[in-house]
Amino acid sequence: MAGIKVDCPKCGTRTEFSAANPWRPFCSARCKTNDLGAWASDSYVIAGAPLEDASSDAEPAPAARPAGRPS
Repeated sequence: MAGIKVDCPKCGTRTEFSAANPWRPFCSARCKTNDLGAWASDSYVIAGAPLEDASSDAEPAPAARPAGRPS
């Protein structure tokens, strides 16, 4: 029985979506890596208003003391 064919999300090549394809839903390791790189570089964004930074309202954390010194 033949597996389901899907379009590679990166390049559009028809590829089999089954356990026989270790990169599914991508057609190759290259497309999978390129897609991961696009996510890491913020190439995929959803348009909208920026979120407020909740950490700016918080008090600053106390400075850490050097290890090994008594208080």
